[in-house]
Amino acid sequence: MNTFSTDSLKPEVFFTADLLLDKSFMLTPFTCPVTTTLLEELKDWDFTSVQSDGSVTSSNALMTETQEVSVDTITVESAPEKNLLDQAFDESKSSFEAAKNLIHANDPEDSILEIVQTVTEYFSNYVNAVYTRYATHLEIDYEQLSIIVKDLCIFVKDNRRYVLRNLDRKGSKSRNFLVNHAVRSTIYAISIGMQLRRPLSELIDLGIATILHEIGMIKLPAQLYISSKRLTPAERRLLFAHPIQSYNILKDFDFPLTVCRGVLEHHERENGTGYPRKLTANDISPFAKIIAVACTFEAITAPRMHKEAQTSYDAMVEMLKNEDRQFDPTIIKALLSCLSLFPLGSFVFLANGKVAQVIDINPTNSRNPVVELVLEKDKNGQAVILQTDNQMFAIRRALTKQETEDIQKMIDKQNGKA
Repeated sequence: MNTFSTDSLKPEVFFTADLLLDKSFMLTPFTCPVTTTLLEELKDWDFTSVQSDGSVTSSNALMTETQEVSVDTITVESAPEKNLLDQAFDESKSSFEAAKNLIHANDPEDSILEIVQTVTEYFSNYVNAVYTRYATHLEIDYEQLSIIVKDLCIFVKDNRRYVLRNLDRKGSKSRNFLVNHAVRSTIYAISIGMQLRRPLSELIDLGIATILHEIGMIKLPAQLYISSKRLTPAERRLLFAHPIQSYNILKDFDFPLTVCRGVLEHHERENGTGYPRKLTANDISPFAKIIAVACTFEAITAPRMHKEAQTSYDAMVEMLKNEDRQFDPTIIKALLSCLSLFPLGSFVFLANGKVAQVIDINPTNSRNPVVELVLEKDKNGQAVILQTDNQMFAIRRALTKQETEDIQKMIDKQNGKA
């Protein structure tokens, strides 16, 4: 990672890789130039340096580059004659198709997880391209989004436990705060919708609404949502207006009303404490209720400038408390049924003294998921899978964040990824 002084940056220059504030928060994608407004905002907020894996280049040099993307077992060649959005669309769709032929029921868990992570990265690239296309050309293609989200819904349905387990893995390659939040929240929202037995047509529009629920943020200074500085009342009012911004954007593109309302109302709360209209209970749209739970759970488990990420178990406990009845209990129950009390991917300590990772839910008891013992194999060299119970294989507690990080390092070392 290269560091650049903000004083050295000039308007309208490009970088060959995304320009970052730090390792988690992107200021501008490599497809967009540095703007005068961005430089002024960095100065106003006292940021003296930025980071990038690339270097400064001209727009001509950047746009003439071609690219071949190869990740693990899925390889997709980019088409240089297409714009970046259409290219990302083709790559994401191809990755969904490739995964159908690559994932088999008897494959090792690690192999399936790697494929799932690869497909998720291509989908993330597509969502990033959607946001970038709107930011640079004021264009959003509902029909194209529908095609990709339909593929995502089918992919989640066929590989649910691997997709949800993958979301709890650390080290995502996504650099863009808004995109990372949108991608993870969308997968949670679709999973909740499936648990509620919503038809595919509704799941597609739910997915689109979740992808775009923060699109209005593009119209706001990035420092409003990535800075750890305390916001002034005026800045808070500006930030709280982003659902209206998102709604107006989608309304202008004639998106379905269900999608527009889901975007507008995703910060409303059952008890009337939300915004922008302080709606209550039955006045809040069904999509907004699901997005509210999905993106809140995601936000608790993801790092922010002002806070550390919590474990998925801590996030689930916080959601189940549902303090002041902020969320629809039916949606909370659906989230629990999707992930279990000890969510997929989390690490737990068993009554027999073993450490295990949750790999599947138990449909009849959310407290007793299916687990895989960590760093242990049977006599045939296969992973040891257990159904937890209330006896010898009872879960005593979830591992802390530090314990989880330590265990993951041990796993990565054993797998040669350290």
